[in-house]
Amino acid sequence: MTNTSFDIEAHAQDFQDKGPADILRFAFDNFDNIAISFSGAEDVVLIDIARRINPEVKVFSLDTGRLHSETYRFLEQVREHYGVELDVLSPDAAQLEPFVREKGLYSFYKDGHKECCGIRKIAPLRRKLETLDAWVTGQRKDQSPTRANVSVMETDGAFSGPNHTLHKFNPLANWTSKQVWSYIRANDVPYNELHSRGYISIGCEPCTRQVLPNQHEREGRWWWEEETLKECGLHAGNLES
Repeated sequence: MTNTSFDIEAHAQDFQDKGPADILRFAFDNFDNIAISFSGAEDVVLIDIARRINPEVKVFSLDTGRLHSETYRFLEQVREHYGVELDVLSPDAAQLEPFVREKGLYSFYKDGHKECCGIRKIAPLRRKLETLDAWVTGQRKDQSPTRANVSVMETDGAFSGPNHTLHKFNPLANWTSKQVWSYIRANDVPYNELHSRGYISIGCEPCTRQVLPNQHEREGRWWWEEETLKECGLHAGNLES
């Protein structure tokens, strides 16, 4: 049964030292209308853990229209491996077509990625989140400076509204990249083949590049922009924090 009136911050501290399975179990116990946001390696780890707790877990993904071909194959691999019904969200053509006509396909190199991400990612995500009471993400504290204070569970201030409180669970917040990949290897979890070619954090093809030795994993995303701005808006609350 979905819990529509509960203070998630009151529970957050109790779960700061809990593992992802405990956090997911708590999320599923309190919310029926909940889904996992899937795009990268962390998210598949969450799907793998979640399926052991709730075989009917809902999963969605954003198709911006600019993903690598390897990423599209990865989406299908995950769908088939876990037998999940993957809800793939697309941009609204009424927003996207005028934007591309006016600014072309690579305007973000000149004026930043916010407008493009707003149309290709944020708008479809907002439409989806308006139908949910809670969502699950693969954010980790050590991914970037903007995520250093991510809680394992929180009220999503960026996507909640006057008549809709959205709850957000980040079960891997306290995990490291090493823990994620140890889990992937130990449990034969599918992953994007681009990871084997030096890509660590993978987004849209024009805005993602390989990471060099000793570079931070998020340095391959929007590399032409300042480090503390490297959020597309999916987790806008991190910038406010």
